[in-house]
Amino acid sequence: MTYYYKLGNIPHKRHTQFRQPNGSLYHEELMGMRGFSGIQSLLYHLRPPTQIYKILEQTTVDILCEESSPLRHRHLRTGTVEAGKDAIQARIPLLTNADVCISVARPTESMSYWYRFAHGDEVIFIHNGTGVLESQYGIIRYRAGDYLVIPTGVLWRIIPDTNIEQRMLVIEANGHVEPPTRYLNRYGQFLEHAPYNERDIRPPEELVSHDEAGEFEVRVKARDRITSYLYHYHPLDVVGWDGHLYPFALNIEDFEPITGRIHQPPPVHQTFEAPGFVLCSFVPRFFDYHPQAIPAPYNHSNVDSDEVIYYVAGNFMSRKGIEQASITIHPGGIPHGPHPGMYEGSIGKERTEELAVMIDTFHPLQLTKHAIELEDKDYAYSWIA
Repeated sequence: MTYYYKLGNIPHKRHTQFRQPNGSLYHEELMGMRGFSGIQSLLYHLRPPTQIYKILEQTTVDILCEESSPLRHRHLRTGTVEAGKDAIQARIPLLTNADVCISVARPTESMSYWYRFAHGDEVIFIHNGTGVLESQYGIIRYRAGDYLVIPTGVLWRIIPDTNIEQRMLVIEANGHVEPPTRYLNRYGQFLEHAPYNERDIRPPEELVSHDEAGEFEVRVKARDRITSYLYHYHPLDVVGWDGHLYPFALNIEDFEPITGRIHQPPPVHQTFEAPGFVLCSFVPRFFDYHPQAIPAPYNHSNVDSDEVIYYVAGNFMSRKGIEQASITIHPGGIPHGPHPGMYEGSIGKERTEELAVMIDTFHPLQLTKHAIELEDKDYAYSWIA
């Protein structure tokens, strides 16, 4: 992240002797972005994090996409996907390109292993549910509305509260997910006009250091495969860390909307940016206050992007037939806008209670076979009055 944080015990000086009670050295690990020129953190382990004793067979990650079809608007009804398995195994990939993979998941079990994605950061939006995100940086207790942002290289697992329904939107980036540059000053601090700032970001709240022997599994996704590694000792043996790189939570309710006298364009809702896409939050807000304002969005053409919206809760003022957990895809190349009657019907309304997550990608997305099974085939014709 953009500010310094620390948990546990660390030495006074970097890269110097830091000894355990028995006189042996703690083992330092640097985790950083962009080689040695990006943000980074230093972690101190009881044992070297390199002590793998067995590598198991690889599992190929196959994402089957639809064959070519006419360009059209799409609506996926993901509210019906089956619940089961853990937070990785429950993932159902729906949309993908070289920059991002978008999935949904309804896990019912805890992960019995730890997981790492080697090629980029992940954002897990918690639609429903509570539980714990556990990593070598400590634990984050999550709740509905949380964006869990997990940097590449972090070992993590999700332990859901199984008595509460879990529903997640997963954004897997082939790159790093960061706050928009325009929200930050030259020192990395959030500016006054940013819709959220450091107080809204929840880093790991408690560091739990494990010193246990046994058999512990870590699964790493890299090069379209998942490889399992076995360790004799618990992989979360960090006694302390400090730096600017760590997983964190940001709740969508802490995103402060930017409003104006006339309709504001989607960039005012931007929450994160990553190579090839941006992520935006639509939250409850007052509508435009010009006396002649039309609150509903105007028709627009996605010239350079595909627009994906995941509908979380509330009344969606520009759409009919949308449910919680619906996903709409409005591809670049054809215009889209509010459904018939919604444009005129928005006049005079003072506020909206809608809650949604939008992903705009700058390269075309492909629908997977899973997405086709969830598609509302009539959506493309829903603009006919």
